Amino acid sequence: MLPRLLLIVATVTAGSLLAQSPAPVAPAEPVRPSYPNPGTSSSSPASAAAAVPLSPGVSAPSGYILSANDQVAVEVFGEEDLRTNGRLNGEGNLSLPLLGSIHLGGLTLTQAAARLTDLYARDYLVNPRVNVMLVGYAKRRFTMLGQINRPGSYEMPDGSPEGIDLLEAVAMAGGYTRIAAPERISVRRHSSSGKDEIIRVDAKRLARGDRGNFTVLPGDAITVGESIF
Repeated sequence: MLPRLLLIVATVTAGSLLAQSPAPVAPAEPVRPSYPNPGTSSSSPASAAAAVPLSPGVSAPSGYILSANDQVAVEVFGEEDLRTNGRLNGEGNLSLPLLGSIHLGGLTLTQAAARLTDLYARDYLVNPRVNVMLVGYAKRRFTMLGQINRPGSYEMPDGSPEGIDLLEAVAMAGGYTRIAAPERISVRRHSSSGKDEIIRVDAKRLARGDRGNFTVLPGDAITVGESIF
């Protein structure tokens, strides 16, 4: 009777130990840190595409007309592959994805955007939205000659690509020499007829405010006369 009792007690004790043992736990997967892909963010794909900026533009005057060598940026909203940043060639054309070489010279920025919108909508996109932005002006120059401290060719300032005041042009060239005659300035200018015209300007009166101002245009050649003693 005693051995049977011991067997029962041993069985109960073993069952109690098994009940108290914790269940086996599967080994945890190692935690791998996640890194964002270069050039992307945690936002939606649309937001990521919009985050790719165009080159900063310049503040073009209202109604500014594009010409050869102007640099522009073209954006087709939602179509990142169609973004373009480049200069118009000597004929005023710009090479664009899908469209090829398109003439934009002689158009305002608004007109250029409308033209590209029409071309993309004609064969490639549904309701495209196109923006054309001026990134940099073509290099427009004028020449200072005669009795000026630094004769030579000068670029129009970015803020005044279409022309600057004559007195500002004189200052850019270092001012007059000691024997200069500001009242005897001549400006050689290309006319629309293809012939050069000579304009006489009295800068002394301009400096006194007697005759408003005189605007130097791109391509002008200004010659400051010499005093006659």
